[in-house]
Amino acid sequence: MGMMLGLRTPTRDVVERWAWASLVANTVIILTGGLVRLTASGLGCPTWPRCTDESFVPHRALGLHGLIEFGNRLLTYVLIAIAIGTVVAVWRWSEGRGLRRLAVVLAVGIPFQGVIGGITVLTDLNPWIVALHLVLSLFLVAGSTWLLLRVRGDVADDVPVLARRLVLATYATLWVVVYLGTVVTGSGPHAGDVNAPRNGLDPRLWSHVHAWGVYLLVALTIATILVLRRSGTSPLAVRAATLLLVAELAQGVIGFVQYFTDLPIALVAVHLVGAAVLVSVGTRLVVLTRTRVREPQLQH
Repeated sequence: MGMMLGLRTPTRDVVERWAWASLVANTVIILTGGLVRLTASGLGCPTWPRCTDESFVPHRALGLHGLIEFGNRLLTYVLIAIAIGTVVAVWRWSEGRGLRRLAVVLAVGIPFQGVIGGITVLTDLNPWIVALHLVLSLFLVAGSTWLLLRVRGDVADDVPVLARRLVLATYATLWVVVYLGTVVTGSGPHAGDVNAPRNGLDPRLWSHVHAWGVYLLVALTIATILVLRRSGTSPLAVRAATLLLVAELAQGVIGFVQYFTDLPIALVAVHLVGAAVLVSVGTRLVVLTRTRVREPQLQH
């Protein structure tokens, strides 16, 4: 198809670079979006899709907050450009419908995220919509990870049914923990604007609920590693689960330190990036494992 259009079909390496770009860009925009909130710039552009009722760009009266918020909006267009490049590369390189469909879904998800971001501004940074905005960004990180692994051609390991169930339970718990983290954030001090509402929940109580979710996640991951080791699974699945455990422990340490140091901006920003890393590593474990198919027994 590419030759018919006068275009050279890209190599796997080229498509893999586009997939990496998609994953990195979706992670970076989580960081920049977090910095918008952490610097109280969430309403630096007080309306959407324009920055003000009269202009698409911020004017001098909006100050630094307007520049920060507008800069984050501009990054969405960079993300869209990367998504389009990824779709074109995947479409020309692969004839697999599943892979093409995944690339398109990721591309469509980015402007959809822009709309959700606009709704957060129009609702004066409602904490529940802000949480939805972050969770959807993390879904795009998960999808980008899945796309990257499929482009690379990484083959899933056959694991016992118990191990696969533990992997899925771990992954589901990971998402619950991530969402609980957004609930804690919605009750805390970093609202994105001095006048933005909070969700009204007790931040201390929900921090403990979030922590107990982390304990369960770590316990399930350790159980997964032990079952994988004892089942004689190839080292690939064991390494994937071990990497997830390392990411969880690192993220947990950052979370505890930021809690006991009154949520410094730098640590909260690192914790946000850590959430994206955690989702990516967890997705990798799910993609790289599958239920072992038992061989049929011979009839005597």
